[in-house]
Amino acid sequence: MAWSAAHGFQIPASTAITRQRSVTPSVSAAVSPWRRPSSVPAISTRQMSFKCLAIPKCTDIIGIETDKAPEALGPYSQGIIANKTMYVSGSLGLVPETGELISDDIADQTEQALKNVGAILKAGGADYDRVVKTTIMLANVEDFALVNQIYAKYFPHSPAPARSTFQAGALPKNAKIEIDAIAVI
Repeated sequence: MAWSAAHGFQIPASTAITRQRSVTPSVSAAVSPWRRPSSVPAISTRQMSFKCLAIPKCTDIIGIETDKAPEALGPYSQGIIANKTMYVSGSLGLVPETGELISDDIADQTEQALKNVGAILKAGGADYDRVVKTTIMLANVEDFALVNQIYAKYFPHSPAPARSTFQAGALPKNAKIEIDAIAVI
């Protein structure tokens, strides 16, 4: 088997790449470094195919559902596992039993949103230490410092996950925060 530079794809050398030329230049043909000889066809006339065997079948996608986190508010999963990676959908500060915001306070909503993310991670076989990327959407970016203090309690290990934080125009249920995560399992 041939390996890519990143060693991520196993590709059988005999079937991975096929190139067909309609014309082969002769050994004595003069070749300019600036111009393709007329005897060599343009790339557009070549037939090329690439077969990647590293991408798993769609049956390897598993949905995550837990009653320890709020139900999805729309046609999406609480989380998905694909290719040993877990994708946790955006979580609001909703109480799982009622589906309502824990309070109108940003600190309370942040704590609850992170607890909800943790419940989904646990249901999928991971925890906060396995998170590699999060996204935080805030209704008001002025809450950034307070959210950071609470967030740091849930991700104390080093390196902390990569993260994006931005102010959203509006969040579902008039929430003040929404957090999603990507973890490896």
